[in-house]
Amino acid sequence: MAMMPDNSKRRRGFAQAGRLVERQIRAAGETRGFAVSRVLTHWGDIVGADLAALMHPVDVRYGREGGFGATLTVLCAGARAPLAEMRKEEVRARVNAAYGYNAIARVRVTQTAAHGFAEAQTAFGAVAPDKTPSPQLIGQASQTAAPIGDAGLRAALETLALNILSRAEPAGKDSP
Repeated sequence: MAMMPDNSKRRRGFAQAGRLVERQIRAAGETRGFAVSRVLTHWGDIVGADLAALMHPVDVRYGREGGFGATLTVLCAGARAPLAEMRKEEVRARVNAAYGYNAIARVRVTQTAAHGFAEAQTAFGAVAPDKTPSPQLIGQASQTAAPIGDAGLRAALETLALNILSRAEPAGKDSP
C-alpha cells in the first residue's frame, strides 16, 4: 500500500496569491527602501508623541552612491530647529529600532515658518464681497463700458469697472 502525500495545505482551501509570496516581496522591498516609507505613515508610533509634536518627516532618500542607509528629512518650525537638531540622533535610533536594522543613516532637519505655506496663502486669496454693489455703481460701470461694440468684451469691461468702482467706494456707505 502506497503512502498518501500530506495534503494539509490543500485542505485549508485557496490562499491569496499575496500571502504566498509575502516574505519574498518584503525582503526585496526592504533592500530597495520601500519599507522605510512606513516612517512617513506611522511617524507618531515610531518616534513617540514628544518627538512627533516637535517635527514631522518629509522625505526618505537613498544616496546616489548606493551607500548604506538613507537620509531622513524632517520638518520643524524655525524656533524649534535647535531642539530638533539636538534630538536627531534620538530620532535616528528610534526609527532604526523600529526596523531592526540601520535603515536611516542620517537625519536632516529642515526649518519652516511657524505657519504652513497653505495657511499663509489664505491671506492672499480673493475676498468675497460682503455686500452687493449699489445701483449707482452698476449704472456707472455700464456707462463706462457702453462705447464698446463687442458684447462679450463690453460685459467683461463692465465687470472690471464694477470691481474697481466697488473697491473705491467707502466701506461705511450703505447701499440704498
